[in-house]
Amino acid sequence: MKTNRTALTNADKIFYSVNDLILLFALCIVLYPLIYMFSASVSDRLAVVSGKVFLWPVDFSLEGYAAIFKDPRILPAYANTVYYTVIGTVINVALTIMAAYPLSRKTMVGRNVLMYLFAFTMIFHGGLIPNYLLMKDLGLIDSRWALILPGAIAVWNMIIARTFFQTTISQELFEAASMDGCSHFRFLWSIVLPLSKAIIAVLVLFYGISHWNAYFNAFIYLKSKSLFPLQIVLRDILIQNEIDPSTITDPESMTKKQGLADLLKYSVIIVASLPVWLVYPFVQKHFVKGVMIGSIKG
Repeated sequence: MKTNRTALTNADKIFYSVNDLILLFALCIVLYPLIYMFSASVSDRLAVVSGKVFLWPVDFSLEGYAAIFKDPRILPAYANTVYYTVIGTVINVALTIMAAYPLSRKTMVGRNVLMYLFAFTMIFHGGLIPNYLLMKDLGLIDSRWALILPGAIAVWNMIIARTFFQTTISQELFEAASMDGCSHFRFLWSIVLPLSKAIIAVLVLFYGISHWNAYFNAFIYLKSKSLFPLQIVLRDILIQNEIDPSTITDPESMTKKQGLADLLKYSVIIVASLPVWLVYPFVQKHFVKGVMIGSIKG
């Protein structure tokens, strides 16, 4: 069986070898902090505070996770964050597609003016206090919708989706469908969406991570603790476990408390990040394809 491989020259081999070394170095820089955080979170508190943890866990312990999950606020906060992430992402993706698809059709009247208005909001906006007054007048303060509606459409994501539709969904395809009586709505639902799984995966990932990590809007707009997302509760746990050296006279007791504080710091990062790490491998292949096509200038 013949192979169709092109023989590499010496210059090519040197080029690829140098690239491999650079990528391996970059991988180590990115991967080491993640491994260290996980190892520290499952190590003994004294090993963490004395700097014995370098790569692998030392004196395995789940004390940090036990301290976090014994807090009664954690599970309700997890449920709130899942709610904000799921409902918010569904609304974000639906509105983004509903805005991006018409703007991708060159036959749309006023398309350029609407794109200009969308782009205008990327540069100029009201600011924190006007936004707060607007939310107050709308009656959204201290409600779940305060974390979902203000960012219902991210213009940058809408532009990526519009470019994807322009590049992959041709006008001739719609004309062929319209000859059989297909409307724009039916065309979007039956043809465009099944052909756009890559960009939908990108939008889900972008919006989902944004909602999962969001805490500033909750900090500003929410007052009821029962509505707090996970990030706010984890922040409170970290603050409660901060140590004031002037209040502790026993060095051994101070070392233990400092060790628990460090342990909580690493455990909180893992608890807050783990769901995103678990989801990313399932959308990674669509993510690369969707971003590459959506980023093409059009």
